[in-house]
Amino acid sequence: MDNSKADSEKIGDCAKKSLESEMIENVEDQKLTRKVLFKLDITILPMLALLFLCSFLDRTNVGNAKIIGLESDINITDHQYDTGLAVFYLTYICSELPSNLALKKASPKIWLPLLAFLWGTMTMCLGFVKNYAGFIAVRAILGVTEGGLLPGMVLYLSSFYKRDELALRIGLFYTAASLSGAFGGLLARGLAEIAPRRGLEGWRWIFIIEGLMTVFCGILSFIALPNSIETASFLAPEERAFARRRLMQDQPLSRLEGSGGLQEEHETLRWSEVRRGILDVRMWLTATAYMAILCGLYSFGLFLPTIINGLGFAKNPNDAQLWSVIPYAAASIVTVICSIISDRLRLRGVIMLFVLPIAIVGYGVIANVHSEKVKYGMTFLMSIGMYGSIPCILVWNSSNSAGHYKRATTSAMQLAIANCGGFVATFIYPKREGPQYRKGHLVVCAMLAFAWCMILSNVLYCAKINRDKANGKYDQYAGYNDDRDPEFKMVL
Repeated sequence: MDNSKADSEKIGDCAKKSLESEMIENVEDQKLTRKVLFKLDITILPMLALLFLCSFLDRTNVGNAKIIGLESDINITDHQYDTGLAVFYLTYICSELPSNLALKKASPKIWLPLLAFLWGTMTMCLGFVKNYAGFIAVRAILGVTEGGLLPGMVLYLSSFYKRDELALRIGLFYTAASLSGAFGGLLARGLAEIAPRRGLEGWRWIFIIEGLMTVFCGILSFIALPNSIETASFLAPEERAFARRRLMQDQPLSRLEGSGGLQEEHETLRWSEVRRGILDVRMWLTATAYMAILCGLYSFGLFLPTIINGLGFAKNPNDAQLWSVIPYAAASIVTVICSIISDRLRLRGVIMLFVLPIAIVGYGVIANVHSEKVKYGMTFLMSIGMYGSIPCILVWNSSNSAGHYKRATTSAMQLAIANCGGFVATFIYPKREGPQYRKGHLVVCAMLAFAWCMILSNVLYCAKINRDKANGKYDQYAGYNDDRDPEFKMVL
């Protein structure tokens, strides 16, 4: 009996020591996690935010240029202006998937800065166009060069952060998009005062100066961005090993047997994975929802100065640039808040189901009231609801895809389909509809309601997949290095 009691005490002591050791290890892991994330955040995110801010500035600055003389100076009609906007989206869409498939071959450190350098150069060229043909040609090339940035950045970030850390990070750099609206309005207001200088009107200087800024940021990003965790020189060797281990634990089936690296880093292009990404139902549900949201987002960015200019309380187009700043600033705050909540709760679509109706209400009201103050107030709801939804929908496909080329395909395809919303956005606010623009507002309102239904469908579909995996219906895929494995749970 004494021996049995002694053995029990030894087992108890061993268990206690093991528990204490595990607790100490967990505390150390938490400290190391915070340290690694801090270094990643301060090195990668500011540079990506800067590139994305430049991207949105160079995509939407044509809206600022329009109200200070672009159309009259190059002698184009309102319809020709809209066509120039649509051509950009055509080439932008066509370049997204090829760019994402090329990203790994060319390496992110080279590919992303190269894209920025090229589209910055094309933005400068917009400052020298003389006619409709030149406007169309430069806008088309601008779309080709800029199209690969956003899907490339989403894919790039997924190689540094776990699935439940992505929304906040993408939310932070996507906040740059809403800030670009505010910054763009202020910058356009200042640059307009240059006119005329050296024979160039003020709207031309908007393109030239902002294009130069993008070229500079492209060069800076080549210096600052690492290719991967393996080449992140700002991390100590033990930190790189820990960061790799974190990613492997987030997607346990991505491990190579007998290797310390991720299988995705060694994965070769398999067209079966590309096909699986293209045929993914979840991708189509989020892509069509995103398309509807971007219809509103792009029209908001392109036509907000025009809408505000028609409200009456802006004394001139330059004042309208300043009034357009405040809704974007409000949206940037809400975007960050929604991103934090999304990551904390590990939810994507569910968050959007609550945020998107804010924009739907905004568009519904602005289309049916005549008070200038109420209309301006509704621009806040419109921007908050749309921008607050973007980080969640951007990372949703990436969070629910495993395997480099499957993730690359779903990320690029989602954005390619989504950017078709740009075609709708460019034609729903014709000048003849102003200043009420009722038809345009109602079109966006309907699109956002459609997006809400698609998001709800995807939440229910992902929940069904998780139930099926729990019930053993996916057991045949056990050991697969992709999102079909029973242990890979869908984020709702």
